[in-house]
Amino acid sequence: MHIKDWIVLIFLAAIWSSAFMFIKIATPDMGATFLVTVRLLLAGIIFVPFLLQAKYRKHFRSQFQGILILAVTNNALPFSLFSYASLGANSNMLAILNGSTAFITMLIAYFWLKEKISALQLFGIVLGFVGILVLVNPANASTTLLSSLACLLGATCYSFSGNYIQKYAKDSNKFVLIGWSLFFGGLVIAPIGLFNMPDHFPNTNSILSVLWLGLISTGLAYLAYVRLIERIGAVRTSTVTYLIPAFGILWGALFLNEIITLIIIIGFLLVMAGTYFANTSKPS
Repeated sequence: MHIKDWIVLIFLAAIWSSAFMFIKIATPDMGATFLVTVRLLLAGIIFVPFLLQAKYRKHFRSQFQGILILAVTNNALPFSLFSYASLGANSNMLAILNGSTAFITMLIAYFWLKEKISALQLFGIVLGFVGILVLVNPANASTTLLSSLACLLGATCYSFSGNYIQKYAKDSNKFVLIGWSLFFGGLVIAPIGLFNMPDHFPNTNSILSVLWLGLISTGLAYLAYVRLIERIGAVRTSTVTYLIPAFGILWGALFLNEIITLIIIIGFLLVMAGTYFANTSKPS
């Protein structure tokens, strides 16, 4: 990869990982579903001016089914689950458990797409789950069991979405698919979010957090994500998975004074090692 691509990749990891910190700040004040509604609609607005261009409009109708499916499974549902999880977990835990997406994706691909798994990849999956068990055990005061399960369910949603794209939307226009799924994700969750609006005007930190979440860590980050896939391919772009938890731990410690315990370090290393081995070259 060129230096420019590495810079974009690191930038993407830093921006995406910051989302967990701002989710932690805004959710208690704004509520999970209302926060997600605003976040997704703001992100969708970033894409809409581009999506309305003729070269993208022509793909909308043929990809509408995929757009709706991803609107739910890749946006509305996992975003809501991670927001709910933030009420009982530190932001660093959200980031680390989000990192389980990579090896859960491999596991789903084995059963759904009938992809072969090597012994090394199987070792990675097992190692990753051991890391999860370390993180969700009662001795870890950084998260509750319910929050951990919400994170893992959210990660499973992302994993399903990745496999869905590979199976049914491999040749689709990714810009159209991802852009419209953000906007429609906001529309899907809006009835629930509006019904659960906060009974007070959000404070300044919450407003700034949701603006960052919608415009920067979702809207701008997904623009960079799609462009990076176009430049270096989906496989290389997926290496961002390794960087997000590390940045998430860093932001939580620097800005939220979250303590990095031995349990977190051990669980993080196991999850990252599992992710690495699970994504080694597939057997021929």
